[in-house]
Parts: sequence; structure tokens; C-alpha cells
Amino acid sequence: MITGEIKRQIDDIWNDFWTGGMSNPLAVMEQITVLLFIRRLDELHTLEEARAATLKKPMARRVFPEGADQDGVPYERMRWSRFRSLEPRAMFDLVDRHVFPFLRTLGGAGSSFATHMKDARLGIPTPALLAKVVEKLDRVPMEERDTKGDVYEYMLGKIASAGHNGQFRTPRHIIAAMVELMAPTPDDVICDPAAGTAGFLVAAGEYLRREHKALFHDPAKLRHFHTRAFNGFDFDPTMLRIGAMNMVLHGVEGANIAYRDSLAEEHGEDAGAYSLILANPPFAGSLDYEACAKDLQRVVKTKKTELLFIALFLRLLRVGGRAAVIVPDGVLFGSSKAHRDIRRILVEDHRLDAVIKLPSGVFRPYAGVSTAILCFTRTDSGGTDHVWFYDVQADGFSLDDKRTPLVGEDKLGPVPGRTLTAEEFQRNNLPDLVTRWQDRAGDERKRPRTAQSFCVPKVEIAAAGYDLSLNRYKEVAHATADHASPAEILAELKRIEAEIADGTRRLEEMLG
Repeated sequence: MITGEIKRQIDDIWNDFWTGGMSNPLAVMEQITVLLFIRRLDELHTLEEARAATLKKPMARRVFPEGADQDGVPYERMRWSRFRSLEPRAMFDLVDRHVFPFLRTLGGAGSSFATHMKDARLGIPTPALLAKVVEKLDRVPMEERDTKGDVYEYMLGKIASAGHNGQFRTPRHIIAAMVELMAPTPDDVICDPAAGTAGFLVAAGEYLRREHKALFHDPAKLRHFHTRAFNGFDFDPTMLRIGAMNMVLHGVEGANIAYRDSLAEEHGEDAGAYSLILANPPFAGSLDYEACAKDLQRVVKTKKTELLFIALFLRLLRVGGRAAVIVPDGVLFGSSKAHRDIRRILVEDHRLDAVIKLPSGVFRPYAGVSTAILCFTRTDSGGTDHVWFYDVQADGFSLDDKRTPLVGEDKLGPVPGRTLTAEEFQRNNLPDLVTRWQDRAGDERKRPRTAQSFCVPKVEIAAAGYDLSLNRYKEVAHATADHASPAEILAELKRIEAEIADGTRRLEEMLG
């Protein structure tokens, strides 16, 4: 967790961009990303220099080559530690005319994410702003992996809080809950076909660091962790740069973050390649049939992107592979043939494990759409017995546009640092979600339909036309009231009858 001082430093840098004329938060994040990339290259080069000096051998790998570029400027001058002390105009000229062109041809320098810099441009408008940002970024401590990751997450949070670009970032605690449900293993090959800023991949990596520390002492597993375990695709070059840097600053140097229009391209090369998919893809509405990959159309004939993405997930998963993905509520109960077909495929041809209803305010202030998490396993041979339903009513934050925390910071998320009280549970259901998920094949099957979680047998779901909406199966608990026995009620009626008769008699006597 970053300190208040580091947050203040980041806030100052962010404000410098805004006062310097850059008001698009995504553009600010992109420029900070590239500058951090340049700083990271210098750190890697310095490490190689130190290693070579210790071993008294030539450098095994030079990030900055010997010699000069086509304009005669030595590559050595392009290092962060060299140009950071230049006067503003000289720094701006060097970075714009030499450092960025160097980045765009860096593919052979050994860093897998260097390809995402091929079209990077200096977007900072003035020398004074560049000098100010470089000076302040240089003072932000980025030595520890945890600090690097937290600093970057904090900046990503500023994208979300700034307005219309928030759709690029699924709330971190929702991502963490989905990762806890799937419990990645060191052998998993994980994919997010709509990676954005790579939040799901980062969270999966942090889970492995926490739960599987032994993998870092096994050379084969460590190599897998850095080169094959994490795969993310996007068709936005800015997102690719931000996502790649997010992985690097969280300690994964060789993640496969690649350009791909996941719904438009055929998937023959990586069909069945992944054992775990975690995703919250953008649901833009409809695509033309001609623009959609034919292998997805063979799974489900539709133009709806939310259904095509489910077909994509099934295509990319290997047999036995599992997925936790966010879908709009319409997927659960839509009445079109394509909607029914994709639900039938999940239930009958594979194993649908869970439907987790999320509060409609989870994605506020950017969207109030109702969503759910689908958890399923590709089997190609059925296997659905019961489907577990959970109704998340509170995620630890207010469900209005402000999204204010409702419990202490150490009690947020699916794995809080302290035990929640019964009252706090009502404000954050995520720890209960994770706990009950583990028992979905046990005592959860005995829970009544009036409970927050319960199981529904496949035969009932099939009979309901594969409707997966929680409200279709949930029962409302009716309040019961105490009442008298029949004998007591009759006695009371006789008493009332006698009082009426006596009153009538008295009234007649009065009237004479």
C-alpha cells in the first residue's frame, strides 16, 4: 500500500499535466507510462552494468547500444539518468527527436513489451512541463515491486475517477473476487481477450505470489510465470502500452500483451490454448456478420457482442479449462434464439458452475447496467448437475455515483485483513461469496431459495428454457404473524356478539 506522501507526489504530477494543458486522463496516463518505460530501461541497463562489473566480464545485454543514432547522438545520452538533468529545451529536443525514435525501434532490445512503443509519440506540449514531470517522476520511489505496482494502480484509479475513460478499469475488488473464485495455479495459462489495462492478469499474478510462493524456487515454473502464464489481447495501442507497463511494474517482464481484435479474427492458432479466462469484455452492442470471426458464428449465430464473447471464451479454453467472466444481465434471460442457444450450450455441453448477480451500482458512475459473473468449465461433454446462485447485494462501497467505502480499508475486498462483524457483512458480501463458493457442492445445496445463495438442479433450469436469472428461482420469505387459536377466536366473537346485544338492548330502553 502506497503512503500518503507517494500519493501526494502522483497527485502533483497529475495536476501539472492538467495545468499544463493536458486534460485527457488517458493521454496523461499514456505519457506517464512511456516515461516510466524509459526510466525502467535505464534501470535494466544499470543492473547489467553492475553485473558485468561484479563478474569482470563484458555486458551480456545492452539495452542502450554502443555508438550513436543516425543523427550522431550517442545512445548513452538517451538514458533517463543522463537527460534528466538537462535544461528543459535541451531535454525536450533530445526526448522528442531521439529518445522516442529509439523506443520505436527497440524491438530487438529483449523486452517483449517494447513492440507496444512502435507508434509512441511525445505528447507533452512544452519543455517546461516535460522537465517538471521528469523531475517529479524521478523522485517517486520505484525500487520495490509492490511499490511500483501500487503506484501504477493508483494512477489507473485516477483514470477511473476522471470520467469517461473509467470503462477501461473494472473495479479492483471485483477483479480480486473473481480471481479468488478461480484460484489460479502455477501451471495455468491465463488469458484476458479484452485486457485493457491488464487488471485481471495483474491480480492473477499477485494471487500466485501470495498463494504459491514455491513456484519462484522452481526454474521451470518461474520461466512459465514470466513467459507463458499471462496473455492479454486488445485492439487499442494505448491500452496495450498501459497494460504491458502494468504487468512489468507488477514484476512480470515477459507477459504476452498483443494486438488483436478478438471478435473479428479467426482463432485457429490459439483455440484450446488457455486453462483459465478472466474477463470483463466491452459489450458494444452488435457487429456485422461480415466483421465477425466465422469460427465464433459456428458456435452461435448472432451479431450480439455479449454472446459472441462467450463463444470466444469457449473457443479459447482447453478442455477442463475454466472461466469467470462478467456479462450484462440480458445474457441470463434474453429470449432470442441466440440467447437461449448460448445458455443451453453452457448448461448442456459444458459445466455451468455459478451465476453471481452483482449490484447494479458496481460500475457507477460510468454505467448503471446490471451485470453478473458467469463461472463455467469447458468439458465438451456436459457435466452441469446443479448451478450455484449468489446474490451480491453489497460490495463494500456505496452504490451511488460517489462509491464511498462503507467499511474500513482493511475490511474491503474478498480477503479482508480483519474479520467482518455481522453488520459489516451486510456492507461487504465478497468474503462470504468466496467462502460459500468453496462449499457449493456441499451444504450450499441444502440452502433454501430464500437465502442469499442457493443451488438449482439442471433439470429445473432446462425446464425453464435455460433462464439463468436469479430472480427466476429465488423465493421471497414471507413474514409470519402470531394469531390466537380457533377456540379463542370463537370465544372473542361470542364476547363481541354479547356486547352488541347488550348495547342494542340499552339503546331500546333509552328510546322507550
